[in-house]
Amino acid sequence: MNNFTFNIPTDIRFGRGQVECLPEELSKYGKRVLLVYGGGSIKKTGLYDTIKELLSDFEIYELNGIEPNPKLTSVEAGASVCKEKKVDVILAVGGGSVIDASKHIACASCYDGDAWDLVLDRSLVKKALPIAVVLTICATGSEMNSGAVITNEKTKEKLEINTPLLYPRLSVCDPTYLFTLPKKQTAAGAVDTLSHVMEQYFQPNDEAYITDELSEAVMRTVVKYAKVAYEVPTDYEARSNLMWASTLGLNHLLTVGKGGAWSVHPIEHVVSAFYDITHAVGLAILTPAWMESALSDETAPRFARFAREVFHVSEKDDMKAAVLGIEKVKAFNKSLDMPAKFSEVGIADERFEEMAKEAVRTSGIAKRSYVKMDEACVYEILEKCK
Repeated sequence: MNNFTFNIPTDIRFGRGQVECLPEELSKYGKRVLLVYGGGSIKKTGLYDTIKELLSDFEIYELNGIEPNPKLTSVEAGASVCKEKKVDVILAVGGGSVIDASKHIACASCYDGDAWDLVLDRSLVKKALPIAVVLTICATGSEMNSGAVITNEKTKEKLEINTPLLYPRLSVCDPTYLFTLPKKQTAAGAVDTLSHVMEQYFQPNDEAYITDELSEAVMRTVVKYAKVAYEVPTDYEARSNLMWASTLGLNHLLTVGKGGAWSVHPIEHVVSAFYDITHAVGLAILTPAWMESALSDETAPRFARFAREVFHVSEKDDMKAAVLGIEKVKAFNKSLDMPAKFSEVGIADERFEEMAKEAVRTSGIAKRSYVKMDEACVYEILEKCK
């Protein structure tokens, strides 16, 4: 196993009614709160009113309309409010996009330069406002990690900012808030969670046995409960297991002792930066194509283990088992009505060369991924998906 440091300062409050802790916990940081949320679904569900009532003694400023792929302009708007109103703490109510935007706002509020500077050079992040979360969509694991992915509309770049200063101080995770999710968001969350774990599972170091065992358990959980939640939105057992799987899927627990660049996410980030599609839709389309590209005599045992441990494939021959595992991933995506080709979401091949070049430029896939990929390899994967 590789050396690692594991330190997660986030206070998780999991289960029904945990939102009641907000007044006590937020008051530790001050009374001026920036409330960040997305398209307004929290008003339809009544969560907005609940939070406003709980925080009636606080001075609340609002930033709504955070995009599914959060944009730099939203970050800039939020940072401006924080600076002008001297905000003490940011409360992100939503899913990964809202939390990611809030994280970037938190550090941009404490920086005098261009907010995008902090993405290009993380060493510039010296301070950040405290962040609290009320999670309403389980997918990204952003509620318990220090990373955030932001899109720069002008440059068509979708990049990550990551620093320990951006760990949420508090995350309220109530599975009942997932009951009203549209089916497509439930599906997207499950696909995103599975992809996160796969990215950490398929890395150059295969010696972290205990980490891989934990990863397989989380992936089995997603496979077991995704369809249940998709069909029965109010199934608490399914929702609670998926919510915790999402959090564990990207809080660094499943990458300790391993290490290496992710494979599919860097490609998808370019796709959604260029075309603004739902992140998980891009992952659903790209992942099987990457698996087929990465499969070889050398990697077959790893793919076979994935197939056997996650999807219970019984085939003894490694190559055959690996192929069956890829088909199982495709079937899982299809069971959730996720697209399988770019043509289904309006993406043609006229920019594939440009996208392949950008994916390699902005990531470590050419040198540090499970199977190293150059521009030609990425282009071939994109071609497989059209």
